[in-house]
Amino acid sequence: MVNKPENHRQDLDLTSFSASAGAPVEWRISDAPVAYPDAVAAMEARVAAIAAGEAPELVWLLEHPPLYTSGTSGKPSDLLDSRFPTFATGRGGQLTYHGPGQRVAYIMLDLKRRRPDVRAYVASLEELILRTLAAFNIRGERREDRVGVWVRRPDKGADHEDKIAAIGVRLKRWVSFHGIAINVEPELSHFAGIVPCGVADPRYGVTSLVDLGHPVTMADVDIALRQAFEELFGPTKALLPEAA
Repeated sequence: MVNKPENHRQDLDLTSFSASAGAPVEWRISDAPVAYPDAVAAMEARVAAIAAGEAPELVWLLEHPPLYTSGTSGKPSDLLDSRFPTFATGRGGQLTYHGPGQRVAYIMLDLKRRRPDVRAYVASLEELILRTLAAFNIRGERREDRVGVWVRRPDKGADHEDKIAAIGVRLKRWVSFHGIAINVEPELSHFAGIVPCGVADPRYGVTSLVDLGHPVTMADVDIALRQAFEELFGPTKALLPEAA
């Protein structure tokens, strides 16, 4: 293989992100698609409140209508077909697609209280995805030169790998926001409008749980995601489904 599955991010201690005290992390699920500008505005407000000690931490699970977002490293040349609205965003990373069938988890945690280590936090989000996928007998893998989670696709070629989940984070006053996106059953052809995360090598594509032959529902993924989150970050408190 060109890329080895082991790398230094796997050696980081991921067990120290649980809060020693404080309220459980609120766990919110939005049933209806949320417009991207509305989500960003809600995150900004919540992050400010968390930093000021006026609100508990929050994980917000949602889906977006079809759109592209460009991170701080995004290149205009990576937008191949502007078939959907494109939003510039302050998260790290390059261009990615969001849309129905993709579980987006916006994770707002006070890292100053938990552990002020950005590199370890990103590795913990990778581990969150790996454990969620493992609940469905899918082996996700990290890559040293490509952020996100990948699966090997020997059915497509000896060196072929597909990305199944993306990560993009931002910190403000040591409170995290943005987060992860796991492909459950999105329309994969929509990724063709961009160079996803700047990876143009034809050996590396995009996949989903359903594309891999796992007919799971979004609710199934949410249950596995919450269990993995609590293992890594501590207890959660479910809220009624609504927009944050």
